[in-house]
Amino acid sequence: MDLRHSPVVRAWRRWRRPPDLPVPPHSLDVEDVNRRFLMYGVVPLWFVPAVADWIMHRRTRIEHTSGVRESAVHALMMTEAGIPVAMGLLAKINPLVLSAMGGAAVVHGATALWDVSLATGEREVRPVEQHIHSFLEVLPLAALAFTCCLHADQVRATLRGGPYRDDWKLLPKERPLPARYLGGLAVAIGACIALPYGEEMRRCVRAARNR
Repeated sequence: MDLRHSPVVRAWRRWRRPPDLPVPPHSLDVEDVNRRFLMYGVVPLWFVPAVADWIMHRRTRIEHTSGVRESAVHALMMTEAGIPVAMGLLAKINPLVLSAMGGAAVVHGATALWDVSLATGEREVRPVEQHIHSFLEVLPLAALAFTCCLHADQVRATLRGGPYRDDWKLLPKERPLPARYLGGLAVAIGACIALPYGEEMRRCVRAARNR
């Protein structure tokens, strides 16, 4: 089968052609308010505890304690959170995307528990860091909750097993989010997550080699 001619591939090729989804800045409509808070509140708020957690790892000299193992778990958790976030930002919300978000939230919570168990046996995990972890665990659930509120019809379809043909296809949004917003978010992810945690892994690998 030639994947280039599949409906899903053709749909993604046309991704930026539809007009952007309008996000009125002053509308008091419940849907608009929820979408604005999700886009400009919940999602960007993720960066604050992420940077704070990196600072705590640096203060407790992670490279000389739990080292590469814990840093690799951090990369795993970022992947578990990043994939459903990317799907929610770019893809049409349907039973497939909602199921992926819900499953990722459960897996992310389990990995976070593993991360703390690993860290407490190797380095000091202060109460402040544990409190930061609470935000990192709750925010994915908050994002999922707001997404479900905005797409109640798709939640109902998910609970019914996704009866329609396109329910389990990864399709682009019919009205994409503004390109400026997506670009700004990509820059913030690079600056607040990719760079600091890449620097953490580099320190851990270098310390392991020196040992």
